[in-house]
Amino acid sequence: MSNQQEAIFERENDLQRKLSQRQLTMIALGGAIGTGLFMGSGIAIGYAGPGVLISYAIAAIIALTMMMCLSEMTLAHPTSGSFGSHAERYIGRWAGYLVRYTYWGAQVIAIGGEATAVALYMQYWFPETPTWLWIVIFAAVIIFVNARSVNNFGAFEYWFSTIKVTAIIVFIILGFCAVFGLGSEATGFHNYTSNGGFMPNGFSGVWMAVLMAIFSFYGVEVVAVTAGEAKDPQKAIPKAMRSMVVRLILFYILSLGIMLAVVPWEHTGAQTVTESPFVKVFSHLGIPYAAGIMNFVVLTAALSSMNTNLYLCSRMLFSLGRGGYTPKALGKLNKRGVPLNALLASSIGLAIAMLLNVWTPNAFGQLFGISIFGGIFVWIMIFITFLRFRQENGKLQGLSYYAPWHPLPAITGLLLLVGIIVSMLFSADWQYAWYFGVPWIVLVLISYYFYGRRAQQ
Repeated sequence: MSNQQEAIFERENDLQRKLSQRQLTMIALGGAIGTGLFMGSGIAIGYAGPGVLISYAIAAIIALTMMMCLSEMTLAHPTSGSFGSHAERYIGRWAGYLVRYTYWGAQVIAIGGEATAVALYMQYWFPETPTWLWIVIFAAVIIFVNARSVNNFGAFEYWFSTIKVTAIIVFIILGFCAVFGLGSEATGFHNYTSNGGFMPNGFSGVWMAVLMAIFSFYGVEVVAVTAGEAKDPQKAIPKAMRSMVVRLILFYILSLGIMLAVVPWEHTGAQTVTESPFVKVFSHLGIPYAAGIMNFVVLTAALSSMNTNLYLCSRMLFSLGRGGYTPKALGKLNKRGVPLNALLASSIGLAIAMLLNVWTPNAFGQLFGISIFGGIFVWIMIFITFLRFRQENGKLQGLSYYAPWHPLPAITGLLLLVGIIVSMLFSADWQYAWYFGVPWIVLVLISYYFYGRRAQQ
């Protein structure tokens, strides 16, 4: 590798390496267990019915293969720019520019989606309070947390993630008791087939639900971004990746399986989300105060995802700043080792959420549609980058993890994602994601032609 190529990864190495393996695992869970599971699962169930279990299994395969590929590249080049820096090195400067700006834009909108969900959760207790007020309050809290050192961010995210992981485990245990009649009459599994069968809308409904399932797993790539601030990336990244992926698959499949067994799918599935299906399940079980407690948990989950997404945005913008693709001020660190300027610039997503909540009542759905196109595009680019990485390097010596069965996982994940993003174009519900996503890609490429390509390498 030439000195010029090595400089792509070296220019971001003055971030503080303070995140432990335990924190990395919980940060990854915090990024992935949020609105996509607690709120978005209702949309997915509305499309697929009980067949949503197949949808989430397909999404889990894609997420697993993507993390296999990304983990190997991350161990070879542990930097906060992560897949953006990898794309710059192995595809071209234009690709690194496009991937980082697209990921930043998608995550900024995702922050707004989580903020919208937070406001909806708060209306469980305060139905008369305007949603924008809660967004303002919690936005200030999240920005403050991220403005402190990365160690404090890691500690905050660790405990917030612990709360929701514990809640999911309790949910699974209580649901298991209800399904098999441990202490009450067994609900069994008849709800899987009682209203239109296991796939009431056919495989087309199952396939469309994969879109929502992918969004649920969106955020697992935070493990790679935190590599630039991990204490020992060669040990921490593989352990965090394996632990996180296994837990996510178990939590998603088990919790959804129990949810569908306890409550008929038509009661939890809806195309317009106003209440978490988890809250509906607890209410259905008749457990005193359980719905209120669960609403607090899903509120915590959304705040956790907001926190992680803002971290991701700030590091990606910091990476762009260090590469000379943005004003140099965005690539600077404050005395605490935090890219504060990049953090404040990334907070624009919260402002967007606030405005959309004032202008339209269906803000969450619109924010999601904008974000999912960019997220899928970035995952596609990760697979392409990995194929180029292996083509050039083979299996680099000395890494603690290698993606198995190469190139099958990368090609499988790539083809599934291409199929998903093409399907969106022919869906009346998701076409508008193309209307926002494609112009974004074009605008970023145009900006690269006039500005980005002049940046110093």
